[in-house]
Amino acid sequence: MSLLQLNLAARDLFRNRARTLISLSAIAFAVVALLLAGGFIEWIFWAIRESSIQTGLGHVQVSRVGFRESGFADPHRYLLPDGGTARAVLMGAPNVEVVGERLALSGLISSGETTLAFTGDAVDPAAERILSKDLRVDGDYLDDLDPRGVLLGRGLAKALGTVRADTVTLLVNLPGGGVNAVEAHLRGTFSTQIKAYDDSAVRMPLTLARELLRVKGSHLWVVGLDATERTGETIAYLRARLPAERFELKSWFDLSDFYQKSVALLSRQLALITFLMGVIIVLGISNSMTMSVLERTGEIGTMLAMGTRAESVLRQFVLQGLLLGLIGGFVGLTIGFALAQLISHVGIPMPPPPGRDSGYSAGILVTPRLILWGAILAVVPATVASLYPAWKASRLPIVDALRHNR
Repeated sequence: MSLLQLNLAARDLFRNRARTLISLSAIAFAVVALLLAGGFIEWIFWAIRESSIQTGLGHVQVSRVGFRESGFADPHRYLLPDGGTARAVLMGAPNVEVVGERLALSGLISSGETTLAFTGDAVDPAAERILSKDLRVDGDYLDDLDPRGVLLGRGLAKALGTVRADTVTLLVNLPGGGVNAVEAHLRGTFSTQIKAYDDSAVRMPLTLARELLRVKGSHLWVVGLDATERTGETIAYLRARLPAERFELKSWFDLSDFYQKSVALLSRQLALITFLMGVIIVLGISNSMTMSVLERTGEIGTMLAMGTRAESVLRQFVLQGLLLGLIGGFVGLTIGFALAQLISHVGIPMPPPPGRDSGYSAGILVTPRLILWGAILAVVPATVASLYPAWKASRLPIVDALRHNR
């Protein structure tokens, strides 16, 4: 392809400016639509991922093998060691920002004459401030200096009728078959926006839970990283150093079933939208290029009669399709990116999703991958659409073509 051929293709392209403008508008519209729809979906992915991680899931969780399958029925059997070499490996892993301990427990919680079942997470307050930075707390967070201060899920606190500083009693079963109870006071309430969880959840310091259960150690080590993108690298490092027969490692992706299902569903929908847009571009550009061939049949015949090779004619029309895709794609990407920034600045009011109790303001996240797909959507269909009209033009019988306009 020479500069002369490119120049001729560009000049031919703008002979009929109205038709070319319509074709460019169709391509640009498709790219803008893809950027906005895809960017919204990418933002949803990011929001679900980071919300899950920053409300306590963490980037990596380490437990005893079998804990997730059988540990809730027999939690005392799957305790991790209190410190030791394995904990040191976690602290020394690359990209690790914090390592927190958690102890799972369940039992009954009482306030006055009201008694309800609870599911508890005992945590390291200092580490949890980093691991659960997006957890919504109304009141004071847990503190090592207040070992008997607890947080209740918003729904549980409402059901018990408790307010900050009220005293509650926690009752659990012990491994040997007995029971144990302690009194605690309410430092505040929290919300994960998952109503079913908030209606039964209690968070307490590890020291209180260990006193209540009369155990040492914890069930989970929760690892927070400096960047979510480095989860795979850290998992690989830890798996090479922690015995697989003793420790089970799960990434945030493994633990977030809702995220996995959301990605699968919305990705299929976006792929279908992209395919339909590509088909529309192919049909539109093909029709436009076919009209151009019909209008220029006599000219094409003259070119062929003067010795122009059929391959050169074919290349000329394919270049026109390629230029349409490049120009339309550039315009679409520019407009789409600008609109994405504007919409993200204003925000998109969203209702509460299923299982959650509050709405949020969404945005549009334009990623490099999405920009690449936008460019592909513009260039590939436009080029493909030009192939058949270009082939027809290069195969015109010279005599019939010369007679076409007579």
